[in-house]
Amino acid sequence: MNAAPVHRLFAAQLAKVGAASGEPDLDRLGQLVSDSYAAAERERRRANRALGLMAEELENANERLREVVATLQVQNGRFEAALENMSLGIAMYDAEERLVVANTRLCEVLCVPPGSLRVGMTFSEVVAVCTEAHHFSETRASEVYEFRRRVFAAGSAFQFEEPRGRNIVAVTTRALDGGGCILTFEDMTERRRAEAQVEHMARHDALTGLANRTLLRGRLEEALARASRGESFAVLYLDLDRFKAVNDTLGHPVGDELLRAVTARLRASIREVDTAARLGGDEFAVVQASLHQPQDATVLARRLIEELSRPYEIQGQQLVVGTSIGIALAPEDGASADVLLKHADLALYRAKSEGRGTWRFFEREMDAQMQARRRLELDLRRALAEQEFQLLFQPLVHVGSRRIIGFEALVRWHHPERGLISPAEFIPLAEETGLIMPLGEWVLHTACREAASWPEQVSVAVNVSAVQFRSPLLVDAVAAALRASGLPGSRLEIEVTESIMLQDNVATLAILHRLHGLGVRISMDDFGTGYSSLSYLRSFPFDKIKIDQSFVRDLDKQGDARAIVSAISGLGRSLGMSTTAEGVETQEQFEQLRADGCLEAQGYLFGRPMPARDASALLRHQRAVQPAG
Repeated sequence: MNAAPVHRLFAAQLAKVGAASGEPDLDRLGQLVSDSYAAAERERRRANRALGLMAEELENANERLREVVATLQVQNGRFEAALENMSLGIAMYDAEERLVVANTRLCEVLCVPPGSLRVGMTFSEVVAVCTEAHHFSETRASEVYEFRRRVFAAGSAFQFEEPRGRNIVAVTTRALDGGGCILTFEDMTERRRAEAQVEHMARHDALTGLANRTLLRGRLEEALARASRGESFAVLYLDLDRFKAVNDTLGHPVGDELLRAVTARLRASIREVDTAARLGGDEFAVVQASLHQPQDATVLARRLIEELSRPYEIQGQQLVVGTSIGIALAPEDGASADVLLKHADLALYRAKSEGRGTWRFFEREMDAQMQARRRLELDLRRALAEQEFQLLFQPLVHVGSRRIIGFEALVRWHHPERGLISPAEFIPLAEETGLIMPLGEWVLHTACREAASWPEQVSVAVNVSAVQFRSPLLVDAVAAALRASGLPGSRLEIEVTESIMLQDNVATLAILHRLHGLGVRISMDDFGTGYSSLSYLRSFPFDKIKIDQSFVRDLDKQGDARAIVSAISGLGRSLGMSTTAEGVETQEQFEQLRADGCLEAQGYLFGRPMPARDASALLRHQRAVQPAG
């Protein structure tokens, strides 16, 4: 305790004693001194306690302050970590328009040198750095002010793109209550590239990169809009010839590479203003813009056929495919994208049916023919359900004895309104629509059931199309027909054409061997009219060769028909195969066939196709078949 207050207290007490007695009382004085010191001690202790409490409170306050500072440091560290790891560039300006917050990402997004945007810079200085990085065309005060006004406007959002397409940056601002604003800068470049890729994929073919149906439709709508102002254009519909054979024999990877090679030639053959599209599979389309005259489409079609038909070198193999083209002209052939494509497709159908490797323009009667074909398809489906088909049987005779040794089953369709419809008309349609499968099963079952009632030495022949051979159910259908009828397999003859061998040769041979396993005999129909016939005879042991009627018809004429018939007969004998001549109509033809060693014959000379009851009656009264007089 300070001594001065004690002295003052002691002096005051001493003055009181002297005034009372006139003379100092030493005992009294000593007591006074002791009391004074005691009082002083009490004051000191109170003071110390007060100081202790103050010191404790100060220490507690300091501790709390340290905790607050530590918390703020942690929060600031987290804020800085978050700020520096954000994908967005962040900039905060105060009311004086000075930069108070800027993360590292800001410089990266704006493509300015690292550290060039620093806290404390004015807005104008920041704009100057960005201007130097070519974010702005000029640094005129009016432009800077306009940009400043946009930035500090509450809720503003805009985008700008770097020169040469380097970066796309989206800028969003938010005004602060006390003045200033916060800006976020987002690099949209990768997102826009991804969006552009998605959009490209939605409008282009993944394999070839050509326009797909969606983009093609858009280009057609644009061309139609120009056509309404007098500008004509053409739609060319292309289909590759023999492409399926490449896919089936060499595999889809080779087929895909071939399609890309076709695409390259297609692109090189058209102008930039034209549009090439892949419609799926091996089908393509071209929109030929600014057509001056129809001959322009002819010139392009001829060029495309020539270019796409040249050999391709794919994975060390030389491949040759062709193309057929259908052409529709706008606006005369249609005023909508769907109609133009439909009419070009109809023209393509005509081109393919007339030999392939050519082009055809759409004609109005094509549409009528297609409508008729559609009605025929509907009637064909109904005919299957209502059993409008009939099976006729044409005799096959042994040349030596002229006795009937079998019949060929031939299907006929009696339409309730149109009468008899030729198989040449409805069989191709049944093959295209897949109806050949149920129709073929009906023929098999009916033929086997009728043949089961004939003498055991008489067989029945049934034609099976290439489409049926593509079905894995063919062998089961034949087995079911034999089982249901009780007919031995040796009395059923399956006739096939060389076209089935152009499919998957391995799978086809497997089916033929399975049919042989049922005891069924296999004959090659229309021999000599297809491709590589001799190689097919080597690859599979056919039981019979049927000589096409085109050779038999010309036997009595000058030419090489007889030499061919004689050669085929000799080939059959040497290979252990019987030979049947089709289309025999005259006694002279029959005699020449017998002289040339042909074993069997079939034709009007021995009988026309007849109902089953007539065939059974003919067998009951079998005798040597005499020539028709």
